[in-house]
Amino acid sequence: QVQLVESGGGLVQPGGSLRLSCAASGIDFSRYDMGWSRQAPGKQRELVAFITNSGSANYADSVKGRFTIYRDNAENTVYLQMRSLKPEDTAVYYCKARPVWRLIDYWGQGTQVTVSS
Repeated sequence: QVQLVESGGGLVQPGGSLRLSCAASGIDFSRYDMGWSRQAPGKQRELVAFITNSGSANYADSVKGRFTIYRDNAENTVYLQMRSLKPEDTAVYYCKARPVWRLIDYWGQGTQVTVSS
């Protein structure tokens, strides 16, 4: 079955950096688009970054220029490099996988990112 396991979250000071990882198993990773979404307390989940199976990336306006999504198809892993973190980036970050042939999303369990001094 599809399994997505996120890691790399934690507590970081404003202006700091973190790199999130999402290891995928049970799928043909090269045929999946991958994304990162986040959900802060009391707010709806929002997509922050998305990368197609061919490597084309898109970002939410709130993270453009600060976050970078990239993937390693040999390792079945997608990453989210986060820089210049702000307190408003505090959320649970979820990895998402979508096959290119079907509109269905698979989600990981999430990893907490807290930006605070």
